[in-house]
Order: sequence, then C-alpha cells, then structure tokens
Amino acid sequence: MNNHLIFNKSREGKVGYSLPESDVPAVLPADIFDESELRSKDASLPEVTEPEVIRHFTNLSVKNHHVDRDLYPLGSCTMKYNPKVNEVTSQLSGFTAVHPRQPEETIQGALAIIFGLEEQLKAITGMDRFTLQPSAGSQGELTGVLLMRKYHLLKGNDRRVILIPDTAHGTNPASVMMGGCEVRNVLTNKRGRVDLEDLKKKLSENVVGMMLTVPNTLGLFESDIEEITRLVHEAGGLMYMDGANLNALLGIVRPVDMGFDIVHINPHKTFSTPHGGGGPGSGPIGVVEKLVDLLPIPLVERQGERYSLNYDLPNSIGRIHSFFGNFGILVRAYTYIQMVGRERLSTLSRQAILNANYLKHRVQKAYDLYIGDHCMHEFVLTAKKQKDRGVKALDIGKRLLDFGFHAPTIYFPMNVPEALMVEPTESETMENLDRFAKALLQIDEESKTDPEKVQNAPYSTPVRRLDEVSANRSLNLRWMPE
Repeated sequence: MNNHLIFNKSREGKVGYSLPESDVPAVLPADIFDESELRSKDASLPEVTEPEVIRHFTNLSVKNHHVDRDLYPLGSCTMKYNPKVNEVTSQLSGFTAVHPRQPEETIQGALAIIFGLEEQLKAITGMDRFTLQPSAGSQGELTGVLLMRKYHLLKGNDRRVILIPDTAHGTNPASVMMGGCEVRNVLTNKRGRVDLEDLKKKLSENVVGMMLTVPNTLGLFESDIEEITRLVHEAGGLMYMDGANLNALLGIVRPVDMGFDIVHINPHKTFSTPHGGGGPGSGPIGVVEKLVDLLPIPLVERQGERYSLNYDLPNSIGRIHSFFGNFGILVRAYTYIQMVGRERLSTLSRQAILNANYLKHRVQKAYDLYIGDHCMHEFVLTAKKQKDRGVKALDIGKRLLDFGFHAPTIYFPMNVPEALMVEPTESETMENLDRFAKALLQIDEESKTDPEKVQNAPYSTPVRRLDEVSANRSLNLRWMPE
C-alpha cells in the first residue's frame, strides 16, 4: 500500500505549481519569528507535478464512499445529497475573500446572508432569534446549556440538573457536563419514548431543564411531547430541543409549537452539506423571546437596507465562536433553502419519512426491528438473529462495502443490541432503496449459508478489514513514511 503514497511519487526537482511574481517586498520568516520558533529543517513535503497531484487525489476520492457515489445511510447524521449550486455560491469571491475585520459597510452581502438565514430558521422553527456562531451541533448544545444556566442564575436560582433521556445523542451528556451542570437520566418506556412516570420522579426545583431529541434517536416521534414540556415548565425548567433530526419535521411541526424554548439546528445535515470525515459543521441556536438577551454577541440587525452588528446585549454569555461562525456552511444552507423554497420544505421531510418506512418494510422480515412502530426519517434494526449465526452488526457493515454502499450507523443507540441505524434521506429513489434492501437481504442469507464470507468482508475495497482498535488507541500512526 505504501507504493501508492504521494511521497513515493516524489522526485527532487519536480514542480507542480507556478506563482505570479510578487508585487510586494519579500519578508523572511526570520523577520517575523524568533529563532526558537523556526524550523531547524524544511518540512518533508512531496515534490510532484500537477498531473500527479490531480491523479493522486482523484484516485483517492473514488476509493472513498461519499454521497456523490452512492447511498450513504448514516443513521442520525442525515447524509443527503449536496446540490452543486451550493458549492458555486459558497465559492463566490465576495464570500471567500471577505475578511471579518472589514468595516460593516464593506461586508453587507455577508451580513445579508447571515440575517436572511436567521429569518428562514425563525420561520421554520418559530423561535424569536438565532445565533449562527456555533460551528457544530455539539457546540450548539454547549451554547444552549450555558443559556439555560445563565437564565436561572439571573433569576437567583443556582440550578444544576439537566434531564436527558437514554435515547439522546451521545454529545448531550458531554455538553451538559462542560456547561457546569449535572446529568440525570430519564428512562425510555417499551414504546421507545420518554417514560412519563420516571420523568415526574426526576423533576425537582434543582432542574435547569430537559434536553430532548425530536424525533428521538430511535427514529420515533415523542407522542407525549406536549405533556413532557408542560411537566418541565411547571417545575420551572426550560425545554431544549436537539435538532439533529430536524429533517423529519420541516414544514410539518415547529419546535416552538411543541413547547421548546431553545433549539439547535445542524445546517450541515438538514440543509445539505454532508459532514463525513469530521466536518465541516454548523450548529445555530434559536431561542424564545425571554432568552434573546442572553445570546452570544454580536447579532446581525437590519435597518432599512443596511445591516449592522449589535453588541448591545447586557446579559450575553459572550462569544462562542470567533467572528461569524462557519460562514461557508451558512452560505450553503441559505442557498439550499432559497432553491427549494421554504413552502416546499415539508415535501422533503415527507419524502424522507416515506423512504425510511418503505426501506424498513423491505427488510424487517430478515432483521428484527427494535421498535416496530411507524418511524420518522430513520429506523433502528437489531442484528440479534444474525449474531446468533456468527455475523455481527460490524460484519454486516463491512459486507455492505462490497455492494458499493457505505454502512449505516452501527452499535448506536447503545441500549440496542447489535444496532443498525438506517437513514436513507429524501435524496434516494425507490430503485436505490430497492438495491440497498436487496444487499441487506443477501447478507442475511449469507449469514445462514456462508457466515465466514460475511465475517471476512470486505473484499472489493483497496484494503481489507483494518485493525480499528489499534487505529483508535495508537498515537504512533504516521501520515507519511519515516
């Protein structure tokens, strides 16, 4: 495999770039940095021609699984197709060349995008204001926890406990702890929803609020949501909605109408910038009126045709992100909503729900459903039967690579044995869903007739099964040869 590294194509003296002659005086590193901050030797970079660079990275790209290649059913992550017009708008020079320290009058276009996207998100969710600063859903969660905590502190209440159901996203408890609060777990009932009786037991005058994912991580709508929000509000708490699964709700129901006070949105999921490989992301936070004064500064305001930055929020929790957040993702999200049209967003969610239920129906005889209810945008299978034959969820995920599909989320939610969490999104046609279902059904048959074949998959990928445990634990893995 090392023969395919770009370093092995390197030969001294090869040049893959040409730069125009500089029109400013040369500045040497020694003119800027102390000697202790300078390298003792040049960076070990490959010397290759431009065609070699292009071919190398093109070949790498086609070896990877991505949404432009085929179905990417990563449950709870909404890896939908990213229209290429989003990339065109995000790469306009007026956005890519802008500097955040420019005077307001010179960045009116960028501020118009931020303001316009906030207006769209307000209409979609019913919230009164948004901050677009957080650069990931998890950072949005932390922002929400800080808002909740400060809201109570300003009222003279040093509350510390935030309730989280065991169907929550894994980042929720971490965000609560980082925000200086404590997690109290709320049980899930046999229907896969919040156990109301357990919720009542956990409520107290020390409860800051509740963080709830709707639909939940099992792909189910919290049918008792109005009762949940009523109980929490009666106890003086706030309701926070993890909006990672908002793709199932667009134009159908607004968080504010369900009783939520705060919601975070993942534009890189719901509004089409797939985030495989760890980024990029964005996590805007929306709040009801009583929390607006606490939002991070600055907010974008509009007076007539002019946009400005408002720093006058006396109770603000301060900045969460430098400048304006992950701006490129915001441009893509704004483009996506404008192209689809806000009034047509409900069509996307209804199609996502239809696709998930169709695919669930196709495979549910071979794979057990964890909860058999009508699902929303995603569903959770359990490969317990296959494991009894010696084939684990991990094996199924690896075998799917041989059919050209990325694996679904596996082993999550953690309370589901041998979980396979599938989210097809609205992007996929019936023909694609049928191909994916056929692959899952074939793998089930193989688990009966030739389990060893599945256990040793994949076969068609550039490398075979990797030692993932060592890869996660070792600090000595290198990205280039010694």
